[in-house]
Amino acid sequence: MSRRALLKAGVAGGAALLVARWLYTSTSPPPRGTQDAGGFDPAARSVVAAIIPVFLDGALPGGAEASAAQAQTLDAVERIIAGLPPATRKELADLFSLLVFPPSRCLIAGVWSSWPDATREAIASFLTRWSESRFALLRSAHAALHQLVFSAWYANPRAWPAIGYPGPPSLGSG
Repeated sequence: MSRRALLKAGVAGGAALLVARWLYTSTSPPPRGTQDAGGFDPAARSVVAAIIPVFLDGALPGGAEASAAQAQTLDAVERIIAGLPPATRKELADLFSLLVFPPSRCLIAGVWSSWPDATREAIASFLTRWSESRFALLRSAHAALHQLVFSAWYANPRAWPAIGYPGPPSLGSG
């Protein structure tokens, strides 16, 4: 490839990213509530709601309890994010923006349908690709999602019996 072709490709790629960012910001709802602080908007909730059952496959209870456990985990992830420093919340908001925006979701995550419609296999494949990626940024993004979901789930007393954790020690006199 000639230097001229490389420069043209770089300019075209930069322009495409600029247009994609412009389209995303012009079609996104205005920030409000916790979203102002880089928080957890409904689109980000849809991403986390989709990855929870894949990350916690085998750990979540079955049957009627599964949806309640997933909802509790989703709410716990939101509380965890709210308690993070502003810079970390901003980075997570950027990650969720990337995963929600359809072109980047398709190209970077490899998930072609919206998160609520994505199959378990597509989500599992995305998570595996990111965890094994040669790019440290994707591996760290996977680790962040993994830590958010697992810390939210295993902080829940509902998860403790399955792992043999009796709960925190009693500090009362006895």
